[in-house]
Amino acid sequence: MRTADHGFMQETLTRPRAVHPAAQRMVDEQLAARGISDERVTAAMSTLPRHMFMPVPVRDEAYEDHAVPIGFEQTISQPFIVGWMTQVLALDGHERVLEVGTGSGYQAAVLGLLAREVYTIDRHAVLARRARWTLRALGIENVHVFIGDGSLGLPAHAPYDAILVAAAAPEVPRALVDQLAPDGRLVVPVGRGLTQSLSLIRRTDRGLTFTDVGGCVFVPLVGEGGFTPR
Repeated sequence: MRTADHGFMQETLTRPRAVHPAAQRMVDEQLAARGISDERVTAAMSTLPRHMFMPVPVRDEAYEDHAVPIGFEQTISQPFIVGWMTQVLALDGHERVLEVGTGSGYQAAVLGLLAREVYTIDRHAVLARRARWTLRALGIENVHVFIGDGSLGLPAHAPYDAILVAAAAPEVPRALVDQLAPDGRLVVPVGRGLTQSLSLIRRTDRGLTFTDVGGCVFVPLVGEGGFTPR
């Protein structure tokens, strides 16, 4: 049965446990071959039916090596980028995680398979509701979806052991840094140009540390702590 929500098709699935063949090929060819070595990350991504997070007209691109538009000038990130950012967070399964920029919900689903609890927020209500439905359909119950200005974080559920920002900020959002728990880490693309630098910020007992992880390309983080809406 097809819904009226931008061409999505309803399917009922239980929480994914078995390897998905197309996802496994994606992991082997696009992640493992490029140095994504965290076995928890690759195992999680090999079980998720990535096409379920995408509008029907573009589902044939679900496992390809590039970002795909999902509406509202947003994209589902390239699989390698999802694996890379997740690996940088170095999750061990006990964390409370915040994701800024729910989008399709795919990155949140990956985090949900790797962490204890995940909170994700997006300013686009349609995308947030769509992601919430997909996560429920897949039986991923530890991911909680909110609608709002993600550049300000989600202070009601802070502090977070890990924060992942799936959009580029002009500078590291102070509100997100303030919501980090002791020993917490924040990964965020930072930059005002067409390309950005992926930054890893850690809260240590000696203060904050900043590491430039590498170059990336993301849509802008719009909000009070990001870019001004056009």
